Amino acid sequence: MDLINFRVGQKTISLKILDILLTERYEGDLTSLPNENPSFLGVKDYMGTPTPIFDLGIILNKKSSYDTNNALVELLKNREDEHRQWLQALERSVVKGQDFDKARDPKQCTFGQWLSNFKTENEDLKAILSRFEEPHNRLHALADKLLTLCEQDKKQQAITMLEKERATTYIKLMRLFESAREQISLDHKPIIVFTTQDGQKPHIGLLVDQVEDNIHCEEDEIKSLSEITNIGFEIDPQTKKMMQGLIKRGNTHSVLIDPSSIFRPEHLQGYEPEETESYGLF
Repeated sequence: MDLINFRVGQKTISLKILDILLTERYEGDLTSLPNENPSFLGVKDYMGTPTPIFDLGIILNKKSSYDTNNALVELLKNREDEHRQWLQALERSVVKGQDFDKARDPKQCTFGQWLSNFKTENEDLKAILSRFEEPHNRLHALADKLLTLCEQDKKQQAITMLEKERATTYIKLMRLFESAREQISLDHKPIIVFTTQDGQKPHIGLLVDQVEDNIHCEEDEIKSLSEITNIGFEIDPQTKKMMQGLIKRGNTHSVLIDPSSIFRPEHLQGYEPEETESYGLF
């Protein structure tokens, strides 16, 4: 069978080409309806057919990619603020003789610990994060150098070195924090995958992060659901119902899903679309 792979958070899911009607950029232009299902985003009319849209990130990861990215951006803002406060504390120690109680080992600060453990499939973000090590290590090494100079009564030399590193190493680190946040925000361009059961009318739409590639898979390459639990899936009834198996190829894997297992909300029966100038329906 021919499949198309999509990225959803840190996971890859596969859909049969015959189950896909089309994909389009998600612009947030959905009609919201009351619903207790947290993955249900709203309804979008596709050529006269009101189509329920579900966030596949919430279904698979318990959290939308939008919220995950926002949390990561906020984390980086906090880590940036911590290093701003770190340098201010060092300056007070050098200039006013105050005790310096911040982390001197770059691997012991909160950001250093996070950086050594964080994993991402975003190659651009990965490249930016790899550039943090040099300025981050250099900034933390500054504490011992400056405080040693102060102990040797070389306060002015320490102040001169501090100002130099503030204009170079520190600025470089701050720009990397900004670049990482921008990459996270700009790279997230979710799309809606309109699925179909008859090849003509849409059944549901699934919100995913991006298209990855297309593959051809034989039936015997699809493993049982029991293997999915070994790669980080906590399978609830709704999720288990839509999963057909695991496709493993070398070190990569994807989960084959059946979108027809997600049923349309009953209240769509009374849904009345609004007219628009584009093609008469919203």
